[in-house]
Amino acid sequence: MASLFPSSPILPEASEFAVRTIGFGRSWKFDYAVGEFVTTPTGKVAESRGVEAWLEWCNKALSTARYRYLAYTRNYGQEFDDLIAKGLNRSGNESEIKRIATECLTVDPRTASVSNFQFDWQGETCMFTCEVRNIHGTTGTLTGSVVTK
Repeated sequence: MASLFPSSPILPEASEFAVRTIGFGRSWKFDYAVGEFVTTPTGKVAESRGVEAWLEWCNKALSTARYRYLAYTRNYGQEFDDLIAKGLNRSGNESEIKRIATECLTVDPRTASVSNFQFDWQGETCMFTCEVRNIHGTTGTLTGSVVTK
């Protein structure tokens, strides 16, 4: 007679299952330098799909202040503006930028990790780059800046 409590799992591991069921969808392309949506030659808003759409989401999340817009959930965006009031030194600011960016980006189930931060200080402005890796192992590089005073 078969056991009522099998020792081997019937379903694939949760992480395996999640990787197979999470879709990357599509997104509108946005030109952050100009502050406008990218349009096609016919005047329609250009769209991205798959990994490119996920990278668009990452850029948008890093550019949006948390708690400021009612259209977004309380988990969406970053809290870089709070660094001004903390009065931290450079290494403290860099540590907080890593923490805030990582928390901001790993809210999305498509994001597996955020790493390889590099910082460039220009006066009181900290420019940073980081590498994001999605659940399929594809990586991308993101840039951002934070005014600390």
